[in-house]
Amino acid sequence: MSENQLLEASGLVKTYRTRRGLLGRPTDIRAVDDVSLSVAPSQTLGIVGESGSGKSTTGRLLLGIEEPTEGSVRFDGNAMPRLGTAEWRALRSRMQLVFQDPLAALDRRVSIGTQIGEPLDIHAVGTERERQERVESLLSAVGLRRDQADRYPHELSGGQRQRVVIARAIATNPQLLVCDEPVSALDVSIQAQVINLLRDLQETRGIAMAFISHDLKVVRNISDRVAVMYLGRIVEEAPSEEIFRRPLHPYTQALVSSVPVPGTALRDRIILEGEPPNPAARPTGCSFHPRCSLAIARCRVEAPALVAVESGRKAACHLVASASEPEIMDS
Repeated sequence: MSENQLLEASGLVKTYRTRRGLLGRPTDIRAVDDVSLSVAPSQTLGIVGESGSGKSTTGRLLLGIEEPTEGSVRFDGNAMPRLGTAEWRALRSRMQLVFQDPLAALDRRVSIGTQIGEPLDIHAVGTERERQERVESLLSAVGLRRDQADRYPHELSGGQRQRVVIARAIATNPQLLVCDEPVSALDVSIQAQVINLLRDLQETRGIAMAFISHDLKVVRNISDRVAVMYLGRIVEEAPSEEIFRRPLHPYTQALVSSVPVPGTALRDRIILEGEPPNPAARPTGCSFHPRCSLAIARCRVEAPALVAVESGRKAACHLVASASEPEIMDS
């Protein structure tokens, strides 16, 4: 494991087998294709891309909720235990998932106080009285009143329900949160409140986060590093500031160009033609080349590797890699 990395994934591949119709031939679909990334303690890695890019599947692989077809995940220096084992269940107290839809993540028949306390019960944290006090403390930590513990999910607003989901996720003092589109179902003003809450919790508790979203405005506000995914692969990874200041990959350039800047018009927006290809019928070469206006002949036949193009920055693009290679001077 690399020094100072809490979580490290190497060469992750996730393949699903599907079948069209009763007598149809089975087809393998690579939802995640050779993904390697890492998350440092107290840092946030943003994972962005269009729908179907493999972001959520990657998040589940990072938590061990799904087992990779190939590749490995290491957490705090140790290999991820197999799904369902006692070791994996014990590790869940140190890494948690924040769901996209809070109403679907919560049981409507159970009070929110009981649901926040469930992880404490499962992992036998403290005495019953200490767990009750912990639930009250968690409600306060996420900006809810302690008397709301007896309420049910349907009695809360969407923003309040998401705060309950976050309180439950941090109940066991995890070192890592994987947030899967945690604010996409919320109004813009509530999104800002939840993002600020996550940032405050990270600063006070030192939590590392993998933050999955298609909304680059949100990712920009919370991430230290950003990994851009397209059709199951990472096409660019860099510090957040660099990604938004100077995107290198044509796909990243198109995404960043669509982010509105207050007080300015989107004059230079890059419009991507068409839809992402079917993962079951990937294009040859670079998967992005059918939608890339800069594609050359090499892009159609050779898939680019994700390589370092600058210090702390990687990209999977033949044009970017060629531009970063030093010139060889004739002697």
